[in-house]
Amino acid sequence: MSLRSTALRVGISVSLGALCVAGAAVPSSAQPQPTVRAAPGDPGNNPPPSYTGRISARNGLILRDSPTRGSRIVRTEPYGAIVHIFCKTRGENIQGNDRWYQLTDGTWAWGAAYYIDNIGPAPRWC
Repeated sequence: MSLRSTALRVGISVSLGALCVAGAAVPSSAQPQPTVRAAPGDPGNNPPPSYTGRISARNGLILRDSPTRGSRIVRTEPYGAIVHIFCKTRGENIQGNDRWYQLTDGTWAWGAAYYIDNIGPAPRWC
């Protein structure tokens, strides 16, 4: 008789290599850990790609808390600074360009894409 059929006959189940008596609590250290699932379209839980850009505004760029010129100022970045871009979205039109980049350097802030030159591929959509 196999271990499995013997265990079933006496009301014991084998789970994750540990014996568990029916109705008995299993110590938390023996509990199975939740499985982390990949986001849709993200096989294997890979981190999102990294995008960078260079500030091209001669007087520096004012970064805001939403993709409009009227929103609250979060911080500024000087001309030529390299910034990390998380994603892009549509916002207020600046000089014919309605794209804004969400930057992740220390604080999350929005900058008009018109004043940020991509280094490498264009960022993904938010």
